[in-house]
Amino acid sequence: MKLIIQIPCYNEEETLKITLNDLPRQIEGIDRIEYLIIDDGCSDKTREVAKEWGVHHIVGFQQNRGLAKAFMAGLDGCLRNGADIIVNTDADNQYCGKDIEKLVKPILAGEADMVIGARPIEETESFSWLKKKLQRLGSLAVRIASGTDVEDAPSGFRAMTREAALRLNVVNDYTYTLETIVQAGRNKISVKSVPIQTNPELRSSRLFKGIWSYVKKSMVIILRAYMMYEPLKCFTYFSVLPTLLGLGIGVRFLFFIAMGQGYGHVQSLILGCTLIIIGFLTFMIGLVSDLVAGNRKILADTQYHVRRMEYDHIHHSCLSGRRDSEKNH
Repeated sequence: MKLIIQIPCYNEEETLKITLNDLPRQIEGIDRIEYLIIDDGCSDKTREVAKEWGVHHIVGFQQNRGLAKAFMAGLDGCLRNGADIIVNTDADNQYCGKDIEKLVKPILAGEADMVIGARPIEETESFSWLKKKLQRLGSLAVRIASGTDVEDAPSGFRAMTREAALRLNVVNDYTYTLETIVQAGRNKISVKSVPIQTNPELRSSRLFKGIWSYVKKSMVIILRAYMMYEPLKCFTYFSVLPTLLGLGIGVRFLFFIAMGQGYGHVQSLILGCTLIIIGFLTFMIGLVSDLVAGNRKILADTQYHVRRMEYDHIHHSCLSGRRDSEKNH
């Protein structure tokens, strides 16, 4: 059983070594632990620090492409290097390395395919009162959209099986944390939360440029991901309000007709008809989107099988090369 711990990095030369030193060297049930760094266009000495420390794998980009792209590049690197379990953590040492054992334990026991570390939000002193409430609200929205019981959706401290990683495909450019949970839940990937601890803050968050900017982007990601998997249900909700308003106005117009006063309320008839048409068209968009979603599921399944064949071929080639090398020695 091979575990690879991946760390997305963007100019982390000051904190990366601290994070690496805190990572576990061995875990019961794991035969081999390796470390992978994602260089997201670093302009400092992050790569040099990683090489000097002895990181096994370094992947990345020439210029900064964002946390979501870095996360997916890390998964690609881990899968290509034969990871059976992948753990993602942050380079600012926010998460305790010893808690990685808590993350992989449910996977080793066959209880989950993805495990999310739930931070003690209410006890975190660096979080403002508003941020704590918004974190809770965001996690609630993700639970509803994904059909999971994840307690801390924005947490980047997570473990997943090789099979779960093959199923994930982040399409937004901002963050992977929320979308991957919705994808996992809608793809029937077993998701579990475990309580973890956090270390004192070494630097301020780079993802939080502003609290309201984060909220806006997060809600767009959640809504977009939900619409990808449940478009008919989503657009049906959107169609209900204009349809009901239109019907209500129509009933009101019919009442005035019955009273012999209909000629003075033609505007109501036009408005009611317009709202009903809007509701109907919104529902029809949902039907078309549902057909597109069905096609997307076929494409996602095809992508999964292609990726699996590609990564398994690379993995078997590496194992064969390693066995030949051992025989020669």
